[in-house]
Amino acid sequence: MKLAKWLSRDEKGITGLETAIILIAFVVVAAVFAYTALSAGLFATQKSQEAVFSGLEEARSSLELRGSVTATAGTTGASGTVKQVSFIVSNVLHGETIDFTAPTADNLTGLAASGSNNRVVISYFDQNQRVDNLYWTATALGKNDSDEMLDDNEKFQITVGASSNTSGAGNLINALGTDLGPNTKFTIEVKPPVGAVLTIERSTPAYIDTILDLH
Repeated sequence: MKLAKWLSRDEKGITGLETAIILIAFVVVAAVFAYTALSAGLFATQKSQEAVFSGLEEARSSLELRGSVTATAGTTGASGTVKQVSFIVSNVLHGETIDFTAPTADNLTGLAASGSNNRVVISYFDQNQRVDNLYWTATALGKNDSDEMLDDNEKFQITVGASSNTSGAGNLINALGTDLGPNTKFTIEVKPPVGAVLTIERSTPAYIDTILDLH
């Protein structure tokens, strides 16, 4: 009698099918986690690659100063003034092409006109003032393809300010609130559409000659 009761007890256990279902669930969860981790790793790798290429593009699109910075006087002497600053630029690292389409003149102000198509922006500042978006011109020197794009192995001479007011553009004397005169430290920033800003720092001498080589 006791043996019959013992044999008839309700015994519950894990069948082979249940075991298989549990194992499959573990496999599915592990696969989901593995896919998530792999996707995150690929995404991080892609972002790192984009950052590297972006940094390389920035470097390849930067400008390099070639040669001297010169100034042209508006008036000469111990109280003279500077009306133009000129310098030569080229690409660094065999860099990307930079659009040097010159700005439109803004009627004797020495500034680029509102709505001008220039992609490169040139600014001036010293201890007295800061002026942005100055008027400038670009002249290709040496071997070039006769367009306004600064390509690899090309050089452009950039002149800030017009040579005379007959052009209708104006120059630094018109653009600046305080004239650039003797013994003045100043900075010119050349900002291409892509890449690092080219910063040029110079000082004027005690006496303003007609043409100055600013060391």
